[in-house]
Amino acid sequence: MRWQVNSEKPLFTDPWLKVRVADVEFPDGRRLDHRVIRTAPGAGAVVTDDRRRVLLIWRHRFITDTWGWEIPIGKIDDGEEPMAAAAREVEEETGWRPGPLRPLLRVQPTNGISDSVHHIFRAGTAVRIGPPTDPWEAERIEWVPLSGVRDLIAKGDIVGGTSVAALLYVLTEP
Repeated sequence: MRWQVNSEKPLFTDPWLKVRVADVEFPDGRRLDHRVIRTAPGAGAVVTDDRRRVLLIWRHRFITDTWGWEIPIGKIDDGEEPMAAAAREVEEETGWRPGPLRPLLRVQPTNGISDSVHHIFRAGTAVRIGPPTDPWEAERIEWVPLSGVRDLIAKGDIVGGTSVAALLYVLTEP
């Protein structure tokens, strides 16, 4: 069953997001004012090494007041290709330059409220180029054994939807 969008009006707009209200109609004719968050797309990467470790950042998310491991990810700038944005984000957040990137998956982590889409790439190598240029992004940057990722998810140390999806996807690769 498809919902019909009759109109959409702005509630709040800034350079990062747009909060809107959509007048939607259900197939049975009932209507609902539904809040919608519109954002720029994001890009990130799962970077691994030859020792079957993954490059992760340990960071605090003030919105939920929680700490956790995440893959490097961020906003795609205007005119930037998703793959270039993913490489840039890895470098800025970790100080590591990923090797050749290939597409891994596309995730819509909150599609019930937001049009946010994350383009995730995969690299099998990285070279240390120096300290992160965005040092406020992470408390720690570590190479974490892939074999421990399921346990980290189970105990709540990896909770971000995109990071969970991307890491579990990598674990299913041959």
